[in-house]
Amino acid sequence: MIEITPILHKDGPLYLQLYKFIKNEIQVGNIRANSKLPSQRNLAKHLNISRNTVDAAYQQLIAEGYVISKERDGIYVVELEKDFFLKNNQIDNDILAASSNQELEDVKVKYDFNYGDINLKDFPYKIWRKLSLQSLNEEHGYLYLYGDPQGESELRNSISQHLYQARGVSCSAEQIIVGAGLQYLTGLLCNLIGRDVVYGMEDPGYYRVRYLFEDSGIHIQPIPLDNSGISVYHLRKNKVKAVYVTPSHQFPTGIVMPIARRMELLEWAREENAYIIEDDYDGEFRYSGKPIPALRGLDSYENVVYMGTFSKSLIPSIKLSYMVLPMGLINLYKKNNFYVQTVSRLHQHTLRLFMESGHWERHLNKSRNIYKGRHLALLNAIHQVMNDDVKVYGSGSGLHILLEPNNHMTEKQLIQTAREQGVIIYPTSVFYANPPKNQPAKVLLGFANLDEASIFKGIELLNKAWFE
Repeated sequence: MIEITPILHKDGPLYLQLYKFIKNEIQVGNIRANSKLPSQRNLAKHLNISRNTVDAAYQQLIAEGYVISKERDGIYVVELEKDFFLKNNQIDNDILAASSNQELEDVKVKYDFNYGDINLKDFPYKIWRKLSLQSLNEEHGYLYLYGDPQGESELRNSISQHLYQARGVSCSAEQIIVGAGLQYLTGLLCNLIGRDVVYGMEDPGYYRVRYLFEDSGIHIQPIPLDNSGISVYHLRKNKVKAVYVTPSHQFPTGIVMPIARRMELLEWAREENAYIIEDDYDGEFRYSGKPIPALRGLDSYENVVYMGTFSKSLIPSIKLSYMVLPMGLINLYKKNNFYVQTVSRLHQHTLRLFMESGHWERHLNKSRNIYKGRHLALLNAIHQVMNDDVKVYGSGSGLHILLEPNNHMTEKQLIQTAREQGVIIYPTSVFYANPPKNQPAKVLLGFANLDEASIFKGIELLNKAWFE
């Protein structure tokens, strides 16, 4: 772990000095990508400052995309494009102008609208513990050995049944590969599709996936969105051979791709013999209207790679994701004998028991009802407190929304003034490869890990920060 030792003085907020020091060290390369920053406690003790000061500095770095927070692990520096530094060198003046005289290290975080959080309070801990202990029985000693590179066959059977019933995806267990998270599966997929073709990606889109592709040596072509999702016209124009999309709840805009655009996208893939990489990261959570089948469920020509995860619907820490490959790619995968399984067989077995016993379906239904209530509470709070002062984007599904306040503040000012009230919200600019110009600022609010009372109080504080 690196050591951070800035020279702090009394002129100006301490958190800003610390934030600027770390940011500059990242920009000049003294703190390298993927480095782990010291914990809040250790850095506060080392510098003899409060943990709130360190927290405020780290939150600003997270908001601007310099670092990411990995649950139960720590804060890590991200891999940034070279021109990212040029675009962001001028933000210091904006932040300084937006900061109040009150030092933010004295402001406690009251409400964090983190879009990566889930509801842990209602997780069935006792059931999961019981099934985990069953997996450790002597009769299951084979689980202590290496397993199938594709994942446990019984678990893949359970996943295939769930996909057919819940998402309209018809596939065999032999087409499913289980892996430890999106990063591993994305790298594996690049090996199979190839690294010498152009990959398209939604713009805006999930920036971590963009970094993963680029880290794999992939040429990325940003593809703009319209009101129906990714533009097929621009896919054709740019000679793309593989495209990453989030059609069920576009990240971050929340657009749900209508059936007409889905069919148009599938037709493009058929004509171009291209692959569609469908990330259905929160497809289980839709709160209004009829469910729309996954792209993979509509695919008749084996052009769609379906990617799913248990991070949103179960728990992130087990790092259990999966993908469904078209027959051409799964056959190519099986020709290579160097792949190994990256997910604990014990966790796989526990999840299999959880699904086969019906606990998974009950947990999913309960989670869906809880999130639906919190989603409605958020929309009601915004309507009651802010009324016509804001616009809401992406409601109706998923675990986050976008908010566009009508107050002429910049994104940095919206985040800063909210932080002064003890509320953490998140930027949208980091998701753009080609940031739009002269558009009102939008911020991202997740709601999965806040109860309804906290959501309302958080919105009241945002209203105070932005309009009073």
